[in-house]
Amino acid sequence: MTCCEGWTACNGFSLLVLLLLGVILNAIPLIVNLVEEDQIFKNPISCFEWFFPGIIGAGLMVIPATTMSLAARKRACCNNKTGLFLSSLLNVITVTGAAYCLMVSVQALAEGPLICNSQDNSTSSCEFSFKNLTAIHPESFDLQWFFNDSCVSPTDFNNPSINNTTASNWRTYSLHFNSIENKHRIIHFSVFLGLLLVGILETLFGLSQIVIGFLGCLCGGVSKRRSRIV
Repeated sequence: MTCCEGWTACNGFSLLVLLLLGVILNAIPLIVNLVEEDQIFKNPISCFEWFFPGIIGAGLMVIPATTMSLAARKRACCNNKTGLFLSSLLNVITVTGAAYCLMVSVQALAEGPLICNSQDNSTSSCEFSFKNLTAIHPESFDLQWFFNDSCVSPTDFNNPSINNTTASNWRTYSLHFNSIENKHRIIHFSVFLGLLLVGILETLFGLSQIVIGFLGCLCGGVSKRRSRIV
């Protein structure tokens, strides 16, 4: 196995791990909501998980490149120039899906869970779009909805469905599900921070495979059986 095939196989295994991690992270708030409310769309933690950044972007769109790359371990389809070129093309889909996962995660982290933005917790209260994404600036990306004592406005204190925390700083409650608000904030932060990292890593692995695939095609970096000298 040449260095091109070795790197391709390593990429395939890494993408497989990231693929599964993205699907699991995306499914966490969906499962929690189903267990809590016994309904899928009632009082969701966030509406951004319904854009399926981990299931579609970091999951389904990564499967073709992952399958192709893992085949290099058996020298099945990445031991020739055509296979390396096809692997590079498939990783364009991977980078696209990873970028989608990354962008949704950034906007989700910037806006926070629904409990911090809407009294009715309606899925129509937030929308993923490039316009909203470009409106996010580094100075406004401070995650105050997570680090403040509470993200719920004083007018919501009488809401019986919300049990506000009385902690003096975020460290006293961030590790405990002592209220619905804290639970939603912790799950939202953990899930989309994880998906953000998954998107970044998948982008890097996808880009590296695109480069290594084209180099393998141009430089003839494919495995060949050594001919015996008689």
